[in-house]
Amino acid sequence: MSALFASNADTDSARFSHEHRVPAAAFDVHLASAAPVPVAASTAAALEPREHVVIIGGGFSGLSAALALRRAPVHVTLIDRRNYHFFQPLLYQVATAGLSPADIASPIRAILRHQRNTSVLLGKVTGIDVAGKAVLIDEKRVAYDQLVVATGARYAYFNHEEWEQFAPGLKKIDDATDIRRRILLAFERAENSNDQSEQQRLLSFVIVGGGPTGVEMAGAIAELARRALSTDFRNIDPRSARIVLVESGPRVLASFPEGLSVFAKRALEKLGVEVRLGTRVNRCDPAGVIVANDRIEADTIIWAAGVMASPAATWLGAVNDHAGRVVVGRDLTLDGHPEVFVIGDTALALSADGTPLPGIAPVAKQEGAYVARVIAARVRGRPAPAPFRYRHLGTMATIGRKSAVADFGKFRLSGFVAWVLWGLVHVCYLVGFRNRIAVMLDWLRAYVTFERGARLITGHET
Repeated sequence: MSALFASNADTDSARFSHEHRVPAAAFDVHLASAAPVPVAASTAAALEPREHVVIIGGGFSGLSAALALRRAPVHVTLIDRRNYHFFQPLLYQVATAGLSPADIASPIRAILRHQRNTSVLLGKVTGIDVAGKAVLIDEKRVAYDQLVVATGARYAYFNHEEWEQFAPGLKKIDDATDIRRRILLAFERAENSNDQSEQQRLLSFVIVGGGPTGVEMAGAIAELARRALSTDFRNIDPRSARIVLVESGPRVLASFPEGLSVFAKRALEKLGVEVRLGTRVNRCDPAGVIVANDRIEADTIIWAAGVMASPAATWLGAVNDHAGRVVVGRDLTLDGHPEVFVIGDTALALSADGTPLPGIAPVAKQEGAYVARVIAARVRGRPAPAPFRYRHLGTMATIGRKSAVADFGKFRLSGFVAWVLWGLVHVCYLVGFRNRIAVMLDWLRAYVTFERGARLITGHET
C-alpha cells in the first residue's frame, strides 16, 4: 500500500526519490503557459517543504501522537501492521464473549480521515536505519525527519517460549477471538464426552498472572460458566467449571493498595475462582500445567504474566532493560538521537521520583500527546516543552458483574460504585461514537439478561 506523503522541495524530492514515491499529480502546476500562472495561497502553503514525521504503531501512544499533530506544519505517516486501532483493556470481554471485536476496534484510516497532513501505511516494520533515518518495511524504505516508535509489547514466557502455543496471551484481537474459541469449544467438547475425567479436564481453566488482565479474565470466565451458559447444555453443568488463577506474588493486583487487593481476591473467590498465591508455573503442556509441583489437568490455559517489549531496542541499537524496553530521556528521546522518540510499552520512561512508568493506556496517551507538542515546537522554532511528567489519574480493575476496584490515590472505591465508574471510564476511552453506543447497549443487555451475545466459535478447525 502506498503512502500519500508529498513534498515540493528539491532536497526532499531527491531524498525520497527511491525511498518514498510521491504522486506526480501533487506537482501538476501547468508550467506550459507563456504567462505566469498565479498559485493560490492555500496551494502554495501545501507545497512548502515540511518535515516528515513517521510514527510506527497505531496503539494508544502512536495514535495519540498522530491526532495531536493534526495542526502542526508537518507531514505524518503512521505505519501499522494492522489496519485498525483497538481498545486493549476490553480485549478480555471479547475473549469471554461479552463484546464482539468490532465493538472495541476502529479502522485507523477512518479515525484519521479528516487529517489532511496524515497518511496511513499498512505494513510490518522489519527494522530501522537510524544512521540513514529510514524505517524498513522489508525492502521498502520510508525516510523520516523525526521518528516516533510506539510498537507496544507482548507477553513474556520467562525463557519458555514453547509454552505460548499451549497458553496464549491476550495482546491483540486475534488472541481474543482465539481464546474465545478455546473457551467455548471446551464446553462443547465436554458436552459431547461421556468420560467424567475428560469432562473435568475440559471444564478446567487456568489463568497465569494476577494482574488486572488475569483478574478480569478469571472473573469473566466464572460468570460466563455460572450465568450465561448455565442452562444451555444437557449433558454437563457449566457451573461445575473450575477456574484457577495462579499468581507468583503474595497478592493479586499487586500495583493496587493492599486493601483493594484483598477485596479483589475475596470477590474472585465469591465467584468460585480458586486463587493460588505465591506459586509459579513450572510447566505448560497440551493437557494442563504444573504449579508448585501440583499437576492441574486443564484444556484451556491463558497467559497474563510478564511483559516483553517489541524488538525496537534491537532495531535502534539502544540501551534497554530486562524486558526489552528502550531507555529514554526525560523528553522521551533516544540518547544521542533527538529526532527519535520512543513511547508507550516500548519505552522505559521514569516518573519524577525515578520509578518506571506503568504500561497502561493513560501513560501511553499522555506520552503521545507530549511528543506531538515537542515536534510541533521544534518545527515552529519555539522553545521545547518542559520534560515529560505523567499525571496519574488512577487505576481500575473489574472483578465480574457489579464489582470492581478503583485507586485514585487518597480516594479509593470498591464494589458496585467502582464497577459503574469503571464502565463509564472505559466507554469514554473508546474511539468513535458508534463503539461507545454499541458497548453501552451490550453491557446494559448483559446486565439485565445475563446473556453474552458474542458467543461465536470461529477460526480454524482443530
